[in-house]
Amino acid sequence: MKIIFMGTPEYAARILEKIITTKDMEVVAVYTQPDKPVGRKKVLTPSIVKTVALQNNIKVYQPNRLREADVIEELKKIECDYIVVAAYGQILPREILEHAPCINLHASILPQYRGASPIQQALLKGERKTGVTAMLMDEGLDTGDIIKIKEIDIDKNEMAESLFNKLADVACELTVDVLENFNKYTPAKQDNSKSSHCTKITKQDGEVTFEEAKTLFNKYRAFTPWPGVYLSSKLKLKRIEFLENETQNESGKILKIEKDSIIVGCKKGSIRVYNVQPESKKEMDILSYINGKRIGVADTLS
Repeated sequence: MKIIFMGTPEYAARILEKIITTKDMEVVAVYTQPDKPVGRKKVLTPSIVKTVALQNNIKVYQPNRLREADVIEELKKIECDYIVVAAYGQILPREILEHAPCINLHASILPQYRGASPIQQALLKGERKTGVTAMLMDEGLDTGDIIKIKEIDIDKNEMAESLFNKLADVACELTVDVLENFNKYTPAKQDNSKSSHCTKITKQDGEVTFEEAKTLFNKYRAFTPWPGVYLSSKLKLKRIEFLENETQNESGKILKIEKDSIIVGCKKGSIRVYNVQPESKKEMDILSYINGKRIGVADTLS
C-alpha cells in the first residue's frame, strides 16, 4: 500500500510515524508546510513532519500553494493508493482529490469544530467529549463524508497538551484501521445544520479578564503552553486552578492569601493562582510577586 502523507505539526508527525512502522504500508512522499523562521533570531526551522520524513529517507515536498498547476502535476506523477492528511494547513484542490482517495484525520467529532483549532475549541467550550474523525475529503473545509469517528472523554481539568497526546494516539490507531479496512466502510454525509467552525489561534487570543472564572480557566486549559493566558498588563497566569463559578466579586480582587497561592475573585466565581510571569521576566510563585508589588487582600491583581 503506497501512501502520500500531508501534515505539519506534532499531531500529524505521530500519525506519520505510525504509518511508517505499520506492515505493508509505504509512505512514498510527504507534503508539509515550508520551513518557518522561529524565535527572536528568526532561525529557519522545518516542521516536525519534515524532520520525521527525512529521518526515514522519505522525499519531502513543501509547496507554498498546493493549488499551483506545476505542484499538482508533480504530485500526480507520484503513484499512490491513498493520500492521508492530518493538520496540513491547506485545502486540497479537486485535481489532487481525484488522484487517490484522500483521508483526513480531523481532531473533533465532525461536523463540530471544522477548521484550524478543534482541540483548543473543545476545551474553550468546556466539552466533556471529543474525538477524531476519519473523513473522505472533498473541496470544502472539513466537510467531506465521514468514514469513522472515535470518541474520548475530556477530564474537567484536561489541558491542551495532554488532550493533543490522547487524540494523536486515537488518530494513529484510526488511521491504520481505515487504511486496512477502507473498502469495508461506507462514508456518510455530514449534517451541515449541526456544523461549527474554529479559526487559527493567535497570540491575542490569550488575553483574559476576571469576568467569569470558568471562562478564564477554560482559556488557560486551551491556550497553555501557547499563547498562554495573560492580563492586559502582560502578566501571564502560569499556573491556576478553577474554584467555583457562583459567587459575585470585584474583578481581580485578591480574596485570600494562602500558604502557596492566592484566591482571586472574578465578577462571576473565583480562581486560585499559584504562579505568574511578569513581562520580560522569569516565572515566579504568586507570593513572591505580590510581596514584590506590595499588594495583598482586597487589592487587585494586575
